[in-house]
Amino acid sequence: MGNRSSSKDLAMKILFVCKHNRFRSKVAEAFFNKLNKNKKIKALSAGIFRGRPLNKNVLDLRKKFKIKIKKKTSGLSEKLISKVDLVIIVANNVPSYLFKGRVKKVISWKIPDTRQTNKKIIEQIARQIQRKIKLFVEGLK
Repeated sequence: MGNRSSSKDLAMKILFVCKHNRFRSKVAEAFFNKLNKNKKIKALSAGIFRGRPLNKNVLDLRKKFKIKIKKKTSGLSEKLISKVDLVIIVANNVPSYLFKGRVKKVISWKIPDTRQTNKKIIEQIARQIQRKIKLFVEGLK
């Protein structure tokens, strides 16, 4: 983890993880980056498996919620995991034991997946993620 002189200049990196990095982790990263005002805390997202390109319904959330969702999906790697302090699993189908001993802390939010063809359910899940992110960011203050 390197030498860190004080907790004031400590930077934290958070990794939001879901199964394919096509929806839940992307939305969590986008909401976090929108709501977080502490520039020393950075967020990334990845999937256990790198997924196919994002569905139009997921991309439509950008306009509805005024968030920035990156189109390119990312998969997990040892290198990526070694760079983060906290993993937040935003999925009900990703086991937390995958990160045991690799990061300082793992939080698991059992958020269900959905077929990306149902716009209404996608928006409901996005709102659930938004609420969790808002509470999480408020807890960082």
